[in-house]
Amino acid sequence: METDRKDGRTPNQLRPLKCSRNILHRAHGSASWSQGETKVLAAVYGPKAGTKKNEDPEKACIEVIWKPKTGQIGKAEKECEMIMKKTIQSICLLTINPNTTTSVIVQVVNDDGALLPCAINAACAALVDAGIPLKHLAVAICCCVAEEGSVVLDPTKLEEQQMRGFAYLVFPNSALSALPEGSYLVNGEPLEHGIITSVTHGVMSVDEYLKCVDRGRAACAKLSGFLRNSLQKSQFPSDTSSKAA
Repeated sequence: METDRKDGRTPNQLRPLKCSRNILHRAHGSASWSQGETKVLAAVYGPKAGTKKNEDPEKACIEVIWKPKTGQIGKAEKECEMIMKKTIQSICLLTINPNTTTSVIVQVVNDDGALLPCAINAACAALVDAGIPLKHLAVAICCCVAEEGSVVLDPTKLEEQQMRGFAYLVFPNSALSALPEGSYLVNGEPLEHGIITSVTHGVMSVDEYLKCVDRGRAACAKLSGFLRNSLQKSQFPSDTSSKAA
């Protein structure tokens, strides 16, 4: 049984996507990313000399600062910072600029669901805009499990509140990888078959989680194409949009 969605989308259908780059003149790289009414701005500053305390000086340090739309940062925002930092660290070539710090500032413009994946996508676009060396690109998506067990992709805020479980999934995109050819395989599997980040909330069975992974990976192929298209534009202020996929 499939869940009826108030906005008329099918369970696997994403909201309209929009990406703009090079939008902040004082940042080394910047991007905005929208999925429906959810919108996030990301700015990258650095690399700057020196690393933070307790960081490895032989590698580049990544700092993520989350700025909510209103109010002060709380526990949920701190968790988002931690997840984003680990995700970004995993896709950056940290040995190229050792003993430096790159700061990624995330500003929430509007939250209408799937906020963290939207922020990760914005940050990835901003990192490319800043010329930060990356192993490969990454795309993120939110997959929800409804009460009856059906999987819904890219939920709105209202849909998130009605679901009994959801997963934030980040997948690699090997099409633009900077790794040597042999590195495309991880334990004999193509790089794009892996998962960079997986965060779950609520209740879901193993089978439901695996269904989320399958649906999420299929949808991220569309997200990857959209991201590549937006990044292949000129380095001048650019704007790319896509209708619901």
